[in-house]
Formats: sequence, C-alpha cells, structure tokens
Amino acid sequence: MTHYPKAAKYPDLVHIYSQCSGPGALRAAEFVADKIALSPAMTVLDIGIFRGIQTCFLAKEYGCEVIAIDPWVDNFDSEGDGKPYVDHLRRNARQWGVENAVTGIQAGVPHVPFMDNTFDAAYSTTALEMIRGFDGNDAYITALDSILRVLKPGALFGMAEPMHQGFPPPADLAPLVSEGELSFDKFVVSPEETVECFLQAGFEVCEAGHAEDARDWWVEFSQYDWECRRNPEGDRHMIEVDAGRWLSFGYVIARKPTGSAT
Repeated sequence: MTHYPKAAKYPDLVHIYSQCSGPGALRAAEFVADKIALSPAMTVLDIGIFRGIQTCFLAKEYGCEVIAIDPWVDNFDSEGDGKPYVDHLRRNARQWGVENAVTGIQAGVPHVPFMDNTFDAAYSTTALEMIRGFDGNDAYITALDSILRVLKPGALFGMAEPMHQGFPPPADLAPLVSEGELSFDKFVVSPEETVECFLQAGFEVCEAGHAEDARDWWVEFSQYDWECRRNPEGDRHMIEVDAGRWLSFGYVIARKPTGSAT
C-alpha cells in the first residue's frame, strides 16, 4: 500500500467520504495532484466536485488557487439539501480555512465558462465517467475538448475515475454490473479506451494506467461510503464479489500540446 502523507492528516473517513464521491477519497486526490505536480504558483481547474472536500484539500495541502465547477444540486443522501454542490464547497472552504483560495461556480463541461488558455493545470476525479454513462462516448470526448481549450499550452490535466481491467466481467460479477437502466458497466471502460478519447480530443498523453492501490480504495469505499453503508446489497456487494478481479480505478495524465493556441 502506498503511503499518502497529506491525506493521512485527515483520518475521519466517515466524514471524508460524506463530502467526496468515489473510491480513494483524499488519497486519490493526492495521487493525481502529485502526478501533475501542483504547486502554490498554479491556478487549477477542478471539474466535478461533489461537496468539495477534495477541492479544499488541493488548496490547503498544495497551496494553489482552485476554481471548481459542478453543475449539479445535492439530492444524494441524508445530507442532501437540494442546494448546488458549490454551496457545500463554500461551507467546506470556510471550515478548512481556504475560502480565499477556492472559488466555486455552478457550471459543467462542455460549457466551461472561461477563456482559452486560462489554467495552469486541471484536475478531476470520479466525475467525467458520469458523462459517458449518461450521454455516451462522443459527449465524453467533447467534454475533454472543452477542458483542453481552457488549459494553457503545455499544462497538465490529471484525471482519475472508476475503470475496469480491459476484459469482460467474470460470469458471477456480470449480472451485478449490468443490471438496471443506469448499469455500472455503462460508466466504466479501460484505461486504454480512455486514452483513445484523450487523443481524439487533442491531448498528448503522458501516462495512464491503474492506480496501484485501486483495490484498497474500493474496499475502503465499500466500508465508508454512505450508500454502501445504507445498502450493503448494492455497490458494497458488487465490490465484495468482484474481489479486485475486474473493477479498478484508472488514471490519465495528459498535456495540452505546446503549439496549441486553443
């Protein structure tokens, strides 16, 4: 297991998982932030934030200015209040003491409300796969293109999201990941398929693969995520049956070409 010293400062995982979505929580944030070498000199775009605690983590632990966008309102769980997720971000930013380094805007991709060549880096975890699941692969590529547009030439985009190992799910797992109108297998693909989307959008891909601790992150998610604790026969059961055979957490680190003007 990889050690994440910044994430380790925040051990209350019940609270952490109530404020961010997907496996890995702050460890996933640290993993991606280190890959794109965030620093205090940077202005960073954070895409898809849930309640914004990862955004606050980036601002506090890396000293960067973070502009966060999310179009959704919060009707997710017992804490859901129907307010925009960026309202929760502002509350968390005050609690973390980073309200001067964090800006939340209720917007999403591909309608990114910024000028071309604005950001020094972009970051996203457990967000863009929702576009693929709801709107399809072409919409996913369009979203990536909109992120590429607002990055400065040479800037890095670090993205991590649920992915699979690149082969069909085992027979005992297949019914669990394919049931329902919004089945899990509509949202996840392999890192190789994701890289192809990045290339089609115009990025140069620097690195891609599976997070080394993906299995541990999913187990942790199954223990602390609100929905997994409320409904152990749902995603928690799927994660237990999978046992690390098919489900993973992939990432792509990509660069806007230096010769690109938009």
